[in-house]
Amino acid sequence: MIIAGLVVAGIAALIHVYIFFLESIAWTGAKARATFGTSEEEAHTTRALAFNQGFYNLFLTVIVVVGIVLYGAVDEAIGATLVFAGAGSMVAAGLVLLLSSPSKARSALIQLAPALVGVALLATGLAIR
Repeated sequence: MIIAGLVVAGIAALIHVYIFFLESIAWTGAKARATFGTSEEEAHTTRALAFNQGFYNLFLTVIVVVGIVLYGAVDEAIGATLVFAGAGSMVAAGLVLLLSSPSKARSALIQLAPALVGVALLATGLAIR
């Protein structure tokens, strides 16, 4: 179960790399505007905010990936702690989006569900070993 948790947390990290790309690199493009439901004018107005937000998502990815690597190569406790911190923050951010913008429930669930499953599997695996 531990390996499954790490793999699913890794998938959540990959999703957040894509979110980083949309927010920080492709924000004013048609795909990002369609994904986030923004007009061309809104995208240009919010470009700096989205750029910054995208990096938050990238930093969460880095925390999870470093945690996975450390879990397997250096220290299980430190690695698991980082995975819990990064993926747990992904879950929390998804919940904030869900509660603050219920119309964006689909996006919130895409953001939080894999991270939540990864955290649950990792915690369960650690608890039963």
